[in-house]
Amino acid sequence: MIGLAAGRPAVAYSIGFDAKGYDEMAYARMAAKHFGCEHREIYFTPEDLVRDIPKVAAGYDQPFGNSSALPAFHCAERARADGITRLLAGDGGDELFGGNSRYATQRLFEPYARIPSFIRRGFLEPFFGHGLVSRLPGLRKGSNYIRLANLPMPVRGQDYNHVRRIGESTVLTSAFLASIDIADTDRQQRVVWAEADCNNEIDRHLAYDWRYTLAECDLPKVVGTATMAGVSVGFPLLDDALVNFSMRLPAEYKLRGDALRWFFKEALRGFLPDGVITKKKQGFGLPFGVWMVQHEGLKRLSTDAVSSLVSRGIVRPEFGRELFDGLLPSHPQHYGTMAWILIMLEYWLRAHTPDWRIKE
Repeated sequence: MIGLAAGRPAVAYSIGFDAKGYDEMAYARMAAKHFGCEHREIYFTPEDLVRDIPKVAAGYDQPFGNSSALPAFHCAERARADGITRLLAGDGGDELFGGNSRYATQRLFEPYARIPSFIRRGFLEPFFGHGLVSRLPGLRKGSNYIRLANLPMPVRGQDYNHVRRIGESTVLTSAFLASIDIADTDRQQRVVWAEADCNNEIDRHLAYDWRYTLAECDLPKVVGTATMAGVSVGFPLLDDALVNFSMRLPAEYKLRGDALRWFFKEALRGFLPDGVITKKKQGFGLPFGVWMVQHEGLKRLSTDAVSSLVSRGIVRPEFGRELFDGLLPSHPQHYGTMAWILIMLEYWLRAHTPDWRIKE
């Protein structure tokens, strides 16, 4: 984030994580030096999480599961302590110019539809759909590819959903599942996907992400945490003129082959440092799972939160035990997201409706 204060250079606030594969501070330093900013590096720690989870979870008007809300809050809080009252955030560029890796991933499924139907239905799907073939390590990817290629968007994009992958009835109690319409999310998302006024899948995916990634996730995250910290925030990349310009760009300028943000990068070549232009897309993920299996305080907070969800009748007790005894120790990066969402739900409930539970 960039902090603005009258009569002084822009102050760049960068969040880092002391965990392999999560830290991008070297690129932040490069950009800050290039533009002559005062650079203030903030390394987020497990202790920060233990302290701030209850406050940030409670600060939203509904349960909010984006883990980068915590470092965003920490960044805004530090800026406020430094006397900064206005921040600029970079959200929006990926959704305007094609910067998310899922756009390239979804394009990989397009060739399958061009294979003649008699080959797909008569050979490929019976062969790769056979139970034995789908379990063989060398052929499992082919089976999964065909399964996903046959799913329409945006349903295919939900394949990453942790609850679905594990199984709703494995994670959630039957009483809780009976109280909700689990198919409603898909219905709403199909409507939004179909509403986009465009004739290609890339622009349709971008329009879909304007609604779900920006309007319902990233912008509430940044605005909400900035408000909690007592500062305001602006989004230069969402300027009306720039948004309108992006809508006039051909889709192949946004995703050229598998090159993300092709036009954006070419337009800024020579303005941004080369290392920033060529860096691999990483995102702003929090190493929560990795930290949780190593940090006793964070582990206690997490197990207590999930145990509370069990007592509320939301989470199955068998899954609560398996999450901490088996899944997280073996795959902390992957299942850390699952644990995080449950923890934020519990702390939101504690703040807003502490006595709520499923009535049998």
